[in-house]
Amino acid sequence: MIYRKEGYIVSKNLDQLTVNTIRALSADMVQKANSGHPGKPLGSAPMAYTLWANHLRIDPKNVNWINRDRFILSAGHASALIYSLLHLFEFDVTMDDIKDFRQYGSRTPGHPEYGDTEGVEATTGPLGAGLSTAVGMAMAQEHLAAKYNKPGYEVFNNFTYALVGDGCMMEGITSEASSLAGTLGLGRLIVLYDSNSITIEGSTDLAFHENVRERYEAYGFETFLVEDGNDLEAINAAIEKAKTNLEKPSFIEIRTKIGALTPLEGSEKTHGSPLGEDNIKILKDNMNYPSHEPFYVDDSVRTHMKNILEEKHAAYLEWEKMFKEYQEKYPEDYAQWVEDNRELTLDEFFEDETLWDFGDKPVATRSLSGIVINRLNKKYNNLFGGSADLAGSTMTLMEGETSFSKDNYAGKNLHFGVREHAMAAIGNGIVLYGGLKPYVATFFVFTDFLKPMARLSSLMEIPATYILTHDSIGVGEDGPTHEPVEQLTMMRAQPNFITFRPADGVETMAGWAVAMTSTKTPTALVLTRQNLPQLEGSSKDATKGAYVISDTDKIDVILIASGSEVSLALDAKEVLEKEGIGVRVVSMPSMELFEAQSEAYREAVLPRDIRKRVAIEAGSSLSWGKYVGFDGNYVTMDTFGASGKGDVLFEKFGFTVENVVSKVKEII
Repeated sequence: MIYRKEGYIVSKNLDQLTVNTIRALSADMVQKANSGHPGKPLGSAPMAYTLWANHLRIDPKNVNWINRDRFILSAGHASALIYSLLHLFEFDVTMDDIKDFRQYGSRTPGHPEYGDTEGVEATTGPLGAGLSTAVGMAMAQEHLAAKYNKPGYEVFNNFTYALVGDGCMMEGITSEASSLAGTLGLGRLIVLYDSNSITIEGSTDLAFHENVRERYEAYGFETFLVEDGNDLEAINAAIEKAKTNLEKPSFIEIRTKIGALTPLEGSEKTHGSPLGEDNIKILKDNMNYPSHEPFYVDDSVRTHMKNILEEKHAAYLEWEKMFKEYQEKYPEDYAQWVEDNRELTLDEFFEDETLWDFGDKPVATRSLSGIVINRLNKKYNNLFGGSADLAGSTMTLMEGETSFSKDNYAGKNLHFGVREHAMAAIGNGIVLYGGLKPYVATFFVFTDFLKPMARLSSLMEIPATYILTHDSIGVGEDGPTHEPVEQLTMMRAQPNFITFRPADGVETMAGWAVAMTSTKTPTALVLTRQNLPQLEGSSKDATKGAYVISDTDKIDVILIASGSEVSLALDAKEVLEKEGIGVRVVSMPSMELFEAQSEAYREAVLPRDIRKRVAIEAGSSLSWGKYVGFDGNYVTMDTFGASGKGDVLFEKFGFTVENVVSKVKEII
């Protein structure tokens, strides 16, 4: 749909002036900041303007419209481009914001950050992350459409667009996500590829010599080529055609020149450095720009934008009218949508005792998590999750639910294939779209594959959920390649991230309650392969991160443990107390949650004057120093594991009652 006000004639010159305004603003922003990436915005401006003006269904008066089109700048270093667009399209990005580009505390940071800048749909910067996140958004749209759309009422029919560059095309995550997108036939996903054949080091021929369009055809995309990245009509026609094929995602290669219309056109020198005032003057001369004044926007462009935005707002009002009719005609579906978007509270989980009963038999926490998933799925309608080809091992299948596929977008069980990196980004995209509570799963050792996207979950402050199983040497025979050691420390080091390692069924449910109620923090549930006992004294207080699971009248030593080692600590306590040593056992499934508690609560659990402490965990000792101090001791893993039966490995690596007792006696 071309957005043009009735009776309002737009000349090619006005379209071109708006493109050039985007170029000028982008160059001026980088120049004033003396930092940034001007080259790509100069080359991408025509495709970005064409998409935003003629196709992108957005409304700055209703920025959170659920059925808006999503635009993801996967090449996040071109942030000056999206800030220029947001400013011209009258989002809450002022000229002062434009002039504060890349300054501390500004709303226009060096790379686009979700939550900092109105209209930015996702944090991007790590190349390929944006396209992979867009795949998640497209999956969410298709699932919600299958769930809620009715004949004549397409509540969810938006498109998701990603603008990518050569660097994105080289990253492995892009291949993972694009392969899945093609397999799923995500017809409302459209990728615009700014193909300028330049990277930081020079020509892409140095390290990248493949036919990208043929690659995407093999993935299952419909592909297009626009030879001239300045040809607005050709770009527009390609996007129009792409939108008509709802059976396949679309990939539009648009050949551009980095640093277009400057003396450095086509050079890597324009990638990550200011152009310089002389080159900006030449740029503006070459564009016949109306003024050399920095940050100049012609009044005719402002008027042009207002006319376009009137049409976009009218499209929103049309949808809103339809949605109100939908609410009246399908009240139960609408009520379900409202319920799906309600913020949950810990109290409602605490009050439902059926969620907390796990019997008294030993069960692996991965299996307990599977039980919880299926209980939650009966109670909450918006779970949507799966694993990287490990559903049977991570216990993440929702029983009685079908698989999400090209032929069944209503399915709730996701199959990511062996694609951990893309899986995490896709999970982020599903969260960002809204209306769903996704989870993604793999073996804990493979967090090394997904960590960069989990980091973006934290940076964006979104409640992604990670199910990470096979958490220690308890993996056994598969050996050290599959036995996590350093991963707990790695995840705990990440700001705004909850790492939760439960000891039994009650604690596993507590971890899920935390994940389901979180609004700004991602949660990782770190779970065992091996069976663990249901513990006397385990408590809903696990939601506080740590609590006293077993106490004594006079405390001589505190044993602090997580996960599978809590039962070991309790067994060691029995032996020590027979020898007259008073032992408090603290279960600490989550350091982050414990640190969020009041000082009084933390002091009650770990009194400062009790300095004899032993940390017990089948992982690196590095994260335990603040709790153990100089007077404490450790029963931890600071070497790689080995291949053998899990119980043998625990014994060989010192996770025995005898060794815990010995470590206590070393400090008493």
